[in-house]
Parts: sequence; C-alpha cells; structure tokens
Amino acid sequence: LDLKLEMTPLPGGQDGSCGNFNGDPADDTTAAILARGGRVKDIDLLFGRKAVIVFTTEQAEMLRRNCPAQELVKGELACRKDLPLNAETGQVNACVFDFCFGMNEHA
Repeated sequence: LDLKLEMTPLPGGQDGSCGNFNGDPADDTTAAILARGGRVKDIDLLFGRKAVIVFTTEQAEMLRRNCPAQELVKGELACRKDLPLNAETGQVNACVFDFCFGMNEHA
C-alpha cells in the first residue's frame, strides 16, 4: 500500500510516525523516529480498533537474512521499550522489521 499524506504544520510543532515536519528528511529515518518515541499512543489513534498484524514467514526470513545482528538487537530493544509490555510476538517482530527496513521502499 502506498500513500502520501499532505498537511500544514501544527502550531507549536509536531512529531510522529511520518517525521517531525522540519523539512529535513535526514532526521525522519525509522531509527530516528523510534528514538524520539515515534509510535502513536493508543489515545491518539484515529481509528477505533487496531489492525490485525500478520508477520509472514517471508518477512521473518528477510529479517533473518538481511538485517545485521546489531540492528536486530537495537530494533528489538527500541521496540520492547516503545510497545506495551503485553505486546504480541507478531507486533514486536513487525516493529523490528520496520526498524530494519522502514525506509527501504523495496522491503
């Protein structure tokens, strides 16, 4: 799924999953957004229910083969810090996948 969001900046600034709207794409990498706490909090979700997360065997294989071990560890630590304590394995795996490949349009 590809989409493009367009909006004007909010008064006082903003930050989130799509970046911080400062015009500098270098600080909008997945790692930088996650480091700033870039997951949307439940209270701020636009939809009434969460999407079902399916982490495929192909994604698991891609993560195993193409994400360096150091990035896997960094991603898991960042995701475990950011996600709820009761996060399901698929949710954690999807988060780590985003951490490793989030800015790769061919992932």
